Amino acid sequence: MQNSKVAVPIPVNDPIRSYAPGTPERTALKEKIKELKNQVIDIPLIIGGKEIRTGNTVECVIPHNHKHVLANYHLASEKEVQMAIDAAMEAWKTWSVMPWESRVAIFKKMASLLQGPYRYTLNAATMLNVSKNAFQAEIDSACELVDFYNFNAYYAQEIYEQQPPISPDGMWNQSEHRPLEGFIFAVTPFNFVSIGGNLPTAPALMGNVALWKPASSAVYPAYFLLEMFKDAGLPDGVINFIPGPGSKVGPVVMDNENLAGIHFTGSTAVFQNMWKTVGDNIDKYKSYPRIVGETGGKDFMIAHESADIDALVTAMIRGAFEYQGQKCSALSRTYIPSSIWDEVKEKYIKQVKTIKMGDVEEFGNFVNAVIDKAAFNSITQYIDYAKESKDAEILTGGNYDDSEGYFIEPTTILTKDPHFKTMEEEIFGPVLTIYVYDPKQWNETLELVNNTSPYALTGCVFSNDRGKIIEASQTLTHAAGNFYINDKPTGAVVGQQPFGGGRASGTNDKAGSMFNLLRWVSQRTIKETFVPPKDYRYPFMDKE
Repeated sequence: MQNSKVAVPIPVNDPIRSYAPGTPERTALKEKIKELKNQVIDIPLIIGGKEIRTGNTVECVIPHNHKHVLANYHLASEKEVQMAIDAAMEAWKTWSVMPWESRVAIFKKMASLLQGPYRYTLNAATMLNVSKNAFQAEIDSACELVDFYNFNAYYAQEIYEQQPPISPDGMWNQSEHRPLEGFIFAVTPFNFVSIGGNLPTAPALMGNVALWKPASSAVYPAYFLLEMFKDAGLPDGVINFIPGPGSKVGPVVMDNENLAGIHFTGSTAVFQNMWKTVGDNIDKYKSYPRIVGETGGKDFMIAHESADIDALVTAMIRGAFEYQGQKCSALSRTYIPSSIWDEVKEKYIKQVKTIKMGDVEEFGNFVNAVIDKAAFNSITQYIDYAKESKDAEILTGGNYDDSEGYFIEPTTILTKDPHFKTMEEEIFGPVLTIYVYDPKQWNETLELVNNTSPYALTGCVFSNDRGKIIEASQTLTHAAGNFYINDKPTGAVVGQQPFGGGRASGTNDKAGSMFNLLRWVSQRTIKETFVPPKDYRYPFMDKE
C-alpha cells in the first residue's frame, strides 16, 4: 500500500547561472565544450540496461558547423524494439510495486546530479548538438530539467495523498494510485532537452516503464541523460533507449497489446497518425492507452495602442528569435495597431540590426544555427515565398547560408494580408510576420487572432489598458493554453506556468504539473469492512 508519511519538501526553482565573463560557470562550460568536441563517441541502444549495437549508424553533428561529427549512434530495427518491449515488461514487475518514496529518491538524485556534476556536460552537449547558446542551454537542459524532477516528485506526493475523505465507523476506504498496466511510448523532440528528459521519466516516476524514442537530431544530449539516470540508480529496463526511424519503431510499438500510453511532443501530423493507429488497434490492447501530446503552435502577439512600445519591441525580438524560433511557443505572428506602428517599426528594426549570429562558442551571439538541412530548406522556402509575393515585404533579414552551418538571419515579414501564408502556417524558424491593423478594429482583430490558426498553444497581449486586457483574455480564452499579459509568449517555468495548449496544439495535460502525472496512474478503490454483516436481511424486512 502507498503511504504519504514521508514529506517531500516544496521545491524551489533551480537558479539560472549567468555565464557572465569572469564567472566560474563560464570557464567550466567552455572547458566541457572543448572536451566534448575533441572526441567522437559511439552511442548504443540501451535495452534492459544493456548496450546494443546494431551496426547501422547515423552521425550526430554540430548544426553550426555541420562537418564536425560529435558521435555515431546506432539505429533500432524491429528486432530491437521488441527486445525493448520485453525488457520493459520484465522491469515493470518490480518497478511498478516499488514504494513511491524509493522512486522519488531516485528522481531527487537525478536533480542533484544535474545541478552538480552533469550540469556542464548536458549544457555543453545541448549547445553543440542542437545549437543553443549558453543561456538557452542553461534554462533548458539544466534549470528546467532539474525543476521537472524536483517538482514532479512533489506533485507525486500530492497525488498519493488524495484519499477518500470519509470512512464511516467499522470500515476503511482507500485509493491506490496504480501505475498503468503496460509500457509508455515516449517520443521526444530535438528542441528541448528538458522535454527529452521529462517525457519518459514523468510516467516512470509514477511506477511505469517506458520506451524512449528521441528525435534523430538530438540523440547526443539524450545519451548523457541516460548515463545520469544510471548513476542515479534507475533500475535496468525502466527506460529503454531506442533511437531509430519511425517506420521501424512505430509499427512494432503501436501493435503491441501492452501499449499503455503515449507521451509525445512533435509534429501534428505524426501525433494525429499515432492517435488514428491507436483507434484502429483499440481491440488489441489490454487497456485504453493514455494519449498525451503537445504538437505545434502559431503563437501570437496582439498589441493595443496603449502598449509600452519598448517592452513590446523587446518581447517581439526575444519571443520570435530566441533559439532561432525553434520553440513550439515561439512568437510567429504579430498584430500592431497603425497608430503606434511607425515608432514600433523604427525601434524594432534598430534593435534587430544589433543581433549577432554565429557559433554558440562565441557568447556574444544571440542567434545560432537551425537544427538541420531539412529545417533549413523548409524555413527558407517561406522566406523566398514572402520575397516573391506582392502582399509582403521583408523588413529584416531574409538572407541565409548553409555552407558551414545552417544559418538563417532573423527575418521579419510585413504583410497586408492577415491570412498570408506565413501568418497561418507553422514555420518553426526565425521568421516573424507582422500585420498592421486599424486600432478602431480592435475587437474585430481579436476575432481574427482567434480564428486564424488551428493551433492554440501560446499567445500574448500588450496593453496598459486593463479593460482591453480583459477583452483580449476573454476573446482569446481558447486560442492559447498559456496566455501572457505584457510579456513574450515563451519561457514557461515549471512550478510557475504549467505548459500545454489546446485545439490542434495538443491534449493540454500541462507538463510540469500534477495534472500531467495523473495521466500515468489508474486508481483502485479499496474498501475494508472490519465487522462484516452475517445475515442478508435488512431491518426494513422485519415483521411489525
